[in-house]
Amino acid sequence: MGHSHALSGAVAWLAVSPALIALPGLTSPELATVTGSIMSPPELIAGAVICAGAAMLPDLDHPSATIAQTFGPATWLLSKGVNFISGGHRHATHSLLFAAVSGVGAHLLGQYSPIGRDILVALMIGLALRAIGIGIPNKTITSAVLNVALTAGLFTAFHFMDVSYSWLGFAIGIGCLAHIVGDCLTERGCPVLWPIKARWLLPWDIGFKTGKKFENQIVGPVLSIAVIALFCLRLVPA
Repeated sequence: MGHSHALSGAVAWLAVSPALIALPGLTSPELATVTGSIMSPPELIAGAVICAGAAMLPDLDHPSATIAQTFGPATWLLSKGVNFISGGHRHATHSLLFAAVSGVGAHLLGQYSPIGRDILVALMIGLALRAIGIGIPNKTITSAVLNVALTAGLFTAFHFMDVSYSWLGFAIGIGCLAHIVGDCLTERGCPVLWPIKARWLLPWDIGFKTGKKFENQIVGPVLSIAVIALFCLRLVPA
């Protein structure tokens, strides 16, 4: 379900962010010296939010999903297009190839198109907010308007906090990968090596059903605790 995917994306980002300091151009060693962390709190928060949103990207191949209603008709039409191009739900978008292409594409967009980067960042923020339950039940348009307002507010806050987005491609790719791994834990699995159509399930002998007690009462709370714990850990000087 959406909230589990989003939370897994945030967990994945907070877990791997320390490794990014080894990659040139993504973080500042001077910042680590001053703050005791490889990223400032705003960068960590922005990365977690964007990675959470990116963890919803593979499900844009499902026009009936709640996530396709994030920005009303705009994301519904986008979802319809993605569904057609990818071959339906849990096909091309649920693969390592999609994660890699999305990550590289986001990086290039961030490098060469500030406007395109900002649109992508806004979309990821909106997806993350929608996934964690921001909205009004049975009020699609009202929920979309609320999401737009909150997305604009958060985007503006990140701007004034000087978030750089030099790591945008990694956040997008990691979020997509987190989604794929999560879906490989379900009974349907994913075509990880698409265009090879064979589906992968991890572990292979048991696959849980989405939306049941295991996800709602165990997976969701555990991921929520992990997000809080990892964020606090990243803020503690080494």
